[in-house]
Amino acid sequence: MAWRWASASVIGTSHIQNGDRLQDAYFVSELGNGCIFAVVSDGAGSAKFGAFGAWLTCRFLSVRFREWMQENPELPSDEGLVDWVDELRDRISTIATRRGTVPRQFAATLAAIIVAPDEAVTLHIGDSSVVGRKGGEWDVLCWPENGEYASSTYFVTDDPEPRLNITRHQREHDAFALFSDGVGDLALSHLEQAAHPRFFDPMLRPVDAAPREGRLVELSAKLATYLAGPSVCERTDDDKTLILISGG
Repeated sequence: MAWRWASASVIGTSHIQNGDRLQDAYFVSELGNGCIFAVVSDGAGSAKFGAFGAWLTCRFLSVRFREWMQENPELPSDEGLVDWVDELRDRISTIATRRGTVPRQFAATLAAIIVAPDEAVTLHIGDSSVVGRKGGEWDVLCWPENGEYASSTYFVTDDPEPRLNITRHQREHDAFALFSDGVGDLALSHLEQAAHPRFFDPMLRPVDAAPREGRLVELSAKLATYLAGPSVCERTDDDKTLILISGG
């Protein structure tokens, strides 16, 4: 299977004004056997080490999936995925103790997908999202979840356990997009709880048509320019991360 993707992550204008750093992180990798893995994590703005928590979440899961696929022909079970998230939480707790703080200071969301020839599996905590294209239509595979209040959400570090949703999808989609909540208002209709085809169709068109495989560097640069541009920043001042995947 030939996978191609464009990806970008840009800092929000509110973070620039406050002198903060980019809180989002992401990772995309082909794993062999026709599989691809992608993950987006958004560090909580209220968490001192939220950016590090987001980076660690992406790094940890990317390593676990790569190690697994090198030794196993099938995708990990739901129980195995839960164990990985527990292991990630333990890792964060250990780092927090060393720094004299608490895991909540590393709070980050999670939206991840691994796509195999016959199945796709999503892992989801919080308000980042995953969508897939099937027959030219866009399905929301992971809808953003808010917490008790409209401006709150769920995190990997939540106590006593995270609100982790694992879903297995029959392999019917030929394109996917993952994005942090900074892109959500542009890409999703909250009234209809649906993805905006007018957003995703033109976004995926150049990715679909690209002659190369792997990460499309020029398209990724153009995507970053778009996400940092005034037409987007006038609608959201948050960090914005978007991964566009085509192929398979």
